[in-house]
Amino acid sequence: MSRRNYDLSNRAEAARETRRRILDTTYRLLLEKGAKSLSMSGLANAAGVSPQTIYNSIGGKAEVIKACYDITIAGDDIDAPLSERPAFRSIWETTESQEFFRRYSTWVSTLSNRVAPLLAALVRPGQSDPGIAAFVETIEAERRIGSTNAMKHYRERFGLPEGLTLEQAVDITWTLNSPDVYDRLVGRCGWSPEEYESWLTQQLAAALQ
Repeated sequence: MSRRNYDLSNRAEAARETRRRILDTTYRLLLEKGAKSLSMSGLANAAGVSPQTIYNSIGGKAEVIKACYDITIAGDDIDAPLSERPAFRSIWETTESQEFFRRYSTWVSTLSNRVAPLLAALVRPGQSDPGIAAFVETIEAERRIGSTNAMKHYRERFGLPEGLTLEQAVDITWTLNSPDVYDRLVGRCGWSPEEYESWLTQQLAAALQ
């Protein structure tokens, strides 16, 4: 490796580490204080960087919160869409509808478990930050897209019950896989993730087989 390439590689890794530190700090501050109390100056101070570094690396407050959500739900900062991850791809590989629902439910449970604390902090009572409503709309739209892709694949491979449209199948899936449902059952009612996965598998099968 040439000296120039070595230097570029080091700078890229340093930038990635700075971004990771900013997002880790964002996650901690959001859980401690909520979105309303998060300021760029406070975040910069806690992360040991300048506010301009945050703007250059990620963007403003809304972009930082969204980036924090994205890295939390993915479980890492690898630049690969969730739909390309092995755990997600394995859902498509099954040839049995019941197994499709089981794998899909495990996937939903995994993602919901990752983001549940963050979402709870963002929508806690007293949070009136104007950017949060737009953030929630964005992630709900993304979840809707994911539900649509899942149901399109399910319909192509296994078909849908007579009289059930694709849009209705998406409606059902999008409702059942809501992080709020996960939080109600696991976070508030004390279900285990395994109990939630079993329940979600049964509900999807009952509605879509």
